Amino acid sequence: MNNKPLSEKEFKNNFFISFVKRNLSTIIFVIIGIILVYVAIYIDVILRARSAYLEAEKYMYWYRNPQKKVEYFENKYEQERKQLEKLFSKGKISKEDYELKLELLEFKKQRQIEESSLKYAYIWYKTVIDLFTPPESKWVKLARKKVSEAKELWRKELESKGYKVEDYMIE
Repeated sequence: MNNKPLSEKEFKNNFFISFVKRNLSTIIFVIIGIILVYVAIYIDVILRARSAYLEAEKYMYWYRNPQKKVEYFENKYEQERKQLEKLFSKGKISKEDYELKLELLEFKKQRQIEESSLKYAYIWYKTVIDLFTPPESKWVKLARKKVSEAKELWRKELESKGYKVEDYMIE
């Protein structure tokens, strides 16, 4: 055997190699864990971007087809009204509460119908771009293409209602 003392560099190399050999399975487990976390985050961000993009598309669809928006909120109102009626008929809420909640439902429905579809489309497109990049997914690229159209249409809608609109107001 060689009794020659190891240099500092050789000692560090031997120590590192022996450390890796002793802990190889742990090191591999940690690396795989880190990779899986990054993959999960990547998938989550892409799915959230898709969801937000589809929300924006729903509002653009409603802008182009306002009757569909009215139908959607009318149906939603009817479902909630029926649930409220069930509660009232079972005696779980008083007549005053029933009437108040029914009035609130009606107000909520009217407010949602009157709300600008373009405003929400723009906000959802901006959400995709601002919150879900990186990665630059298909949904982000599509949102980037459509956000300026939604913003310009919203601006025109506001101006047609008599509002003086500056860029900082709709950012």
